[in-house]
Amino acid sequence: MKEECLICKAPLEYLKEDIEMECELCHKKEKSKTRCVNGHYVCNECHMQGIDSLIGICMGETSKNPVIILNQMMSQPFCHMHGPEHHVMVGMALLTAYKNSGGDIDLGKALVEMNGRGKSVPGGACGFWGACGAGISTGMFLSIVTGSTPLGKDNFGLSHKMTAKALGAIGEIGGPRCCKRDSYLSILQAVDFVREKLRIAMEQPRICCSYSGQNNQCIGTRCPFCKKKKKIAFICVHNSCRSQIAEALGKKYLSDFCDCYSAGTETKPQINRDAVRLMKQEYGIDMERDQYSKLIQDIPEADLYVSMGCNVACPNIPGKQRVNWGLDDPTGKNDRFFLDVIRKIEKNIRQFREMEW
Repeated sequence: MKEECLICKAPLEYLKEDIEMECELCHKKEKSKTRCVNGHYVCNECHMQGIDSLIGICMGETSKNPVIILNQMMSQPFCHMHGPEHHVMVGMALLTAYKNSGGDIDLGKALVEMNGRGKSVPGGACGFWGACGAGISTGMFLSIVTGSTPLGKDNFGLSHKMTAKALGAIGEIGGPRCCKRDSYLSILQAVDFVREKLRIAMEQPRICCSYSGQNNQCIGTRCPFCKKKKKIAFICVHNSCRSQIAEALGKKYLSDFCDCYSAGTETKPQINRDAVRLMKQEYGIDMERDQYSKLIQDIPEADLYVSMGCNVACPNIPGKQRVNWGLDDPTGKNDRFFLDVIRKIEKNIRQFREMEW
């Protein structure tokens, strides 16, 4: 979603000083510097409507990679290109990855605390306070996991150092602000800091931004995450089962740095019904919504072609990288067999994050 008014989709404007405005949604009156060019104002609380659902997303997440978790949250319909919701999401992603990496915290309690603290940082803090809310969110995260208070000693210092490290990285890049870029920068700093200071090794994320087309002020090649995405194609004979599962899981786990496709040398009229059912059951993914059986010539040329193990011939792709996963075909087998194949696909998909291209 582009940076625009929630009411009329007009561009936003920033005033030189606070004036009293009335929220178009809840009619609360408060002072702000931000409204759309048509005069509409939406308060932070309404702008972040739906953010409480993030706690449920995090509680169900098993990843040790905070970027994967953050991307899951940023894909929610209430998350905008820019906005104060990022002040909550950065800390929540870090808390979840920290817990999944062996950190000793009560995750549910920590997420509720992060939600309350993050919401208190208003939109525009990056420009008007000189402190990006995403960077501040890393300090909140560290404060929560170390139990810091205003009377703390070592944990008090660590929290401030964490915030300073994140804000320093954001400041080095400069403006104009981008909530996605600044969130990613903050998480990168936090992963390194926590590994060094707390001896908890969250997975080191590889990041390739997919939001440049939605950001009116994208800084392009000045952004460290401005990279051309790689393309992976998952290939089998009918493109109805294993390759469809791989495409779906690739989009779930690799969307920040790879575009994933699937295709076959032949097609089927529909995706395997058991695959559709089990992917909905296990991952909440409806493959029939966005996927269908395709021929190899119907997808873009890929950097890597992955055969599912059906000895499929891949014509017209000379010189391209190829991998054969050697997976058994689960078609017609029981759920246990089917799920075993799905888990193998997921494991292989996740390993692509560490691959040298």
